[in-house]
Amino acid sequence: MSMPEDQTVASVTTPARTTVATARYTRKKQAIVAAASEILNRDGIKGMTLANVAAHVGLITTSVTYYFKKKEDLAVACLLEGIERFEALFDEALTEATPQARLAKALDLWLDLRQRIARGEAPALPVFNDIRALQKQQRATIVDAYFKYAAKVRSLFLGPGMEWLDERGAAARAQILLENMYWAVAWLPRFDLEDYSRIRDRMLDIFMHGLAGSGRGWQPQTLPAGSMTDADQGASDAFLIAATRLINERGYRGASVERISARLNVTKGSFYHHNEAKDDVVMECFDRTFETMRRIQRAVMDQNGDHWSKLSNAAATLIAFQLSDRGPLLRTSALSALPEQIRHSVVCASDRVSDRFASIISDGIAGGSIRAVDPFIAAQMLTATLNAAADIRWWVTDVQPEEAADLYAKPLLMGMFVK
Repeated sequence: MSMPEDQTVASVTTPARTTVATARYTRKKQAIVAAASEILNRDGIKGMTLANVAAHVGLITTSVTYYFKKKEDLAVACLLEGIERFEALFDEALTEATPQARLAKALDLWLDLRQRIARGEAPALPVFNDIRALQKQQRATIVDAYFKYAAKVRSLFLGPGMEWLDERGAAARAQILLENMYWAVAWLPRFDLEDYSRIRDRMLDIFMHGLAGSGRGWQPQTLPAGSMTDADQGASDAFLIAATRLINERGYRGASVERISARLNVTKGSFYHHNEAKDDVVMECFDRTFETMRRIQRAVMDQNGDHWSKLSNAAATLIAFQLSDRGPLLRTSALSALPEQIRHSVVCASDRVSDRFASIISDGIAGGSIRAVDPFIAAQMLTATLNAAADIRWWVTDVQPEEAADLYAKPLLMGMFVK
């Protein structure tokens, strides 16, 4: 028996129409995620709204809510998409036979992606600064995906010639690599796109061989605790320490005035007695972070010895500070919560700290105690690594203060593949 004509038409055209509709839906959803990633990078979850995402892609807000009911759902989609893209990059790098070749491939792929993003040929990658600002269930989804991806990055360093490296050492190296990729977004715009191949070579050289000059070993001396902070510590400093820890742990949104006050067992009124607003506290936390770094830099420059010793002593001391009772430093991930004008001033302050490291490195190169490297790139990589050490216990949960510098500063300063 023949099929009725209307059923025949439906059976032929419905799949085609469904395919077209599905493709259109996918394209629109991808456009929304791409637009949201740009806004997320600039304004953080706090500043992103469905309305400004809609305006960015020429839609009305209700059209965006068809795809994402809440902005937190959209933020999760952006972050998961970013993790997938990074994961694909490392999947390709892991096809190389040796850890050294994998690292070189990963840097190649990453800088190629950064070039394409800068040219508008690929959508922006979301930064992962605001993961901790998400609600518990959403945060758990992202953290689970992130740690699966991080496990692949750890495996990059395991293989032929690296049998001596344990999982803790591989985890530390994975964090150093990723944090340098994330932070480089702040300094790469200083260079023309045609310079990216040179940047790749110079970053790879530092990762492979470190900064130590010929005959120099790893024997850093940590400065006394008094060198790390101002001896005149008041009640306001206790607020800054508590705020720094909470912002690092929970993100800007998660570090509420109530939580900061509760951690110190004081009232909100006491908080506002010392601080006018939470944004002011974040700025003071950054000021305290940079002043701590400058204080340690000044202290090592007053020491006897060559510039390699001074650089390694500064790195070891800053790592020790991160795990001390007065630590940690405020993570640069808090930047995305700040207004753009204030964010620029914070980046400039960070650059001044890096520039001082660059001066130490330049003097060390001239004196022969530090290898001939690009001082600017080396200083930015060192600053990123030292700042990220605030999160070392996320990666190596059982790290002890006395081993932290060996585990975390040594791989960058001596080379990622040096035992």
